Amino acid sequence: MSTHRETHRVTERGTVLRTVGSRERRSHLTAPRVPTVGIDIGGTKVMAGVVDADGAILEKIRAETPDKSKSPKVVEDTIVELVLDLSDRHDVHAVGIGAAGWVDADRSRVLFAPHLAWRNEPLRDSLQARLAVPVMVDNDANTAAWAEWRFGAGRGEDHLVMITLGTGIGGAILEDGRVKRGKYGVAGEFGHMQVVPGGHRCPCGNRGCWEQYSSGNALVREARELAAADSPVAYNIIERVKGHVPDITGPLITELAREGDAMCVELLQDIGQWLGVGLAGLAAALDPSCFVIGGGVSAADDLLIGPARDAFRRNLTGRGYRPEARIAKAELGPEAGMVGAADLARLVARRFRRANRRRVERYERYERYAQAFRAGARPRSTPEEPGA
Repeated sequence: MSTHRETHRVTERGTVLRTVGSRERRSHLTAPRVPTVGIDIGGTKVMAGVVDADGAILEKIRAETPDKSKSPKVVEDTIVELVLDLSDRHDVHAVGIGAAGWVDADRSRVLFAPHLAWRNEPLRDSLQARLAVPVMVDNDANTAAWAEWRFGAGRGEDHLVMITLGTGIGGAILEDGRVKRGKYGVAGEFGHMQVVPGGHRCPCGNRGCWEQYSSGNALVREARELAAADSPVAYNIIERVKGHVPDITGPLITELAREGDAMCVELLQDIGQWLGVGLAGLAAALDPSCFVIGGGVSAADDLLIGPARDAFRRNLTGRGYRPEARIAKAELGPEAGMVGAADLARLVARRFRRANRRRVERYERYERYAQAFRAGARPRSTPEEPGA
């Protein structure tokens, strides 16, 4: 296993908790301010970091998972190795996992992961048994949204929707400071809303899904089609990749767009317009106060988000007669999922500490009773009686 380590200087980052539900506000005010580990699991890598109570990354390491297709245990072993490595230098109290896949409502099993061999995998219990600390598992979009609400672009928002634009489209919903996971835990799969009946075929099996028109895959597909057709508008990008069309990537398109390449600018505008159309539909259904746009494609900044805002206003139901949700770029970058997973794990650490304290108190009561019994004194009550 190859690993890469980065140590970060601890920075002060304020936490804004206004206008949130009283239950979640109370949870975070009473959560232990202890370091926890966040894990972000992708298709080819696992990133782990120790995060403090203010969302600052104390240390970050990552490992490749080249054998991901052979066995789920390969990824599990990688996670355990990274956590144990970090535990050598930090007092770790809990571990949070952000997984790219469907996680059940109990946040214990990964029901399905498109890029890993996980099918109904009991990840939480397996890791908890090996690490001997509490473990929390959630969808990576949920953990990223949580981080942006706590420490990033969504601070102070009471109704937030996050969209992650990467290979596809992921998403998450927060209301009154609580992640809305749905009855079965798989809410937020916005990328598979149908926006074009009979449109492009999606790997999910349907046609016309939103992520086929506004995602990294959509961006690259359009650029490669123009280049493969030897379109004159693609001359610049063809020259950049020396005619090898498979070398065209999303970051390259964004780079050329920033340099003023007309085709790349237009492609990002198209992706942004489709993004705005989808956001308008979500606003009609969910009425959030803020959309946070994250994921790798969001690195295009206003080349993408500017057209998205314009299309959102044009397609918003009741436009001109209703407040408009704010559309903001995510602030925490590729580490958002890791930071959010660590912060959610802090609440699990609190419950674990409370359970341990209750066990200790129960043991101490039994000890007092046993000592009194051995001394020949009749105790006033037994541990089984009410109030014992």
